[in-house]
Amino acid sequence: MGNLARKLQHEQRYEQPKQTVQAPKKVKIRSAWLSPGEKLLGLLFTGVICFGAVNMVSNQSAIYEINKEIQDTKIAIQEQTKVNGDLEMQVSELSTYERIWEKAKELGLKLNENNVKVVQD
Repeated sequence: MGNLARKLQHEQRYEQPKQTVQAPKKVKIRSAWLSPGEKLLGLLFTGVICFGAVNMVSNQSAIYEINKEIQDTKIAIQEQTKVNGDLEMQVSELSTYERIWEKAKELGLKLNENNVKVVQD
């Protein structure tokens, strides 16, 4: 066994220096994919794009509402024009000379040609 003990001592001597001789492991420092300034710029750019998109959608919504009001107003104007045309037609029918003369006779009025005055513009 003497030989075995000697062999162990010899191995231990050579193993110890090997352990101390090993260089420490290098720790890799991972650099960030983007620097903090680039991240801030990206965030700012994303915010501006989102704000612009929301602003465009709200403007389109406002334009749609205004166009809807315009169309409703045009429809109301057309209906009122039609009513006005009908009323003008009724006025022209009711203001004929024959109708006025009939109403005057019903009310007991008589035509006195000596009492007629002509008005000129």
